[in-house]
Amino acid sequence: MAETAAGTGTGTDWRAWQESWDRQQEWYMPDREERFRVMLDMVEDLVGPEPRVLDLACGTGSITDRLLKRFPKATSTGVDLDPALLTIAEGYFDGDERITFVTADLKDPEWVRKLPYDQYDAVLTATALHWLHNEPLAALYGQIAGLVRDGGVFMNADHMIDSTTPRINAAERARRHAHMERAKAAGSLDWSGWWALAAEDPVLAGPTAKRYEIYGEHADGDMPSPHWHAETLRTAGFGEARAVWASPSDTLLLAVK
Repeated sequence: MAETAAGTGTGTDWRAWQESWDRQQEWYMPDREERFRVMLDMVEDLVGPEPRVLDLACGTGSITDRLLKRFPKATSTGVDLDPALLTIAEGYFDGDERITFVTADLKDPEWVRKLPYDQYDAVLTATALHWLHNEPLAALYGQIAGLVRDGGVFMNADHMIDSTTPRINAAERARRHAHMERAKAAGSLDWSGWWALAAEDPVLAGPTAKRYEIYGEHADGDMPSPHWHAETLRTAGFGEARAVWASPSDTLLLAVK
């Protein structure tokens, strides 16, 4: 099911675009799959194997793809504003009744009214909310708290920077960027390169042009510390919140209602 215009019926290889997006994201985050594994482990442990999930800022549906493969009886609502990534998601999941896509701006206070359900067992997001500044992110966390049922969970896997450790941060960044440069020299696509290909595709060219009108090259948000996220989620109404996984650059923050 879909509430946005899908590029289906065109002969486009949506699986290839989905896999291409995954490879591009892995260029930045080589441990991306481990993040997803732990995220789904915690979903199963806390809300069971048949969850109703809100895939927040879903992009091409990376979380939903792994969710439905692991939990065939799960259902998912994918929410995003990016017309190009939603076009890929809708093409890739075309015909799957377990997934509904909604076009919405998370900075719009009324975005929750577009959702098909009032409550979810789990709200999941990854590598997306760093596009928001702290004030709108705190407001969003308040809305998420209202969507998660009692005993349900929210998880955010993203860049969360502890500004009190500048030497550690600098060393981690230097190593990560050295790895990225080696991978790029071997042929890996970065963010700009991937979007350049999308702009040349006859089906994705229009949606890609629209996404640049919305976002520009990349939004300029904040990346507060895991402690900030945990405290803000508790203030928003979650009973518990802490990191359940971390790499040198990223954190998976889990909150329980």
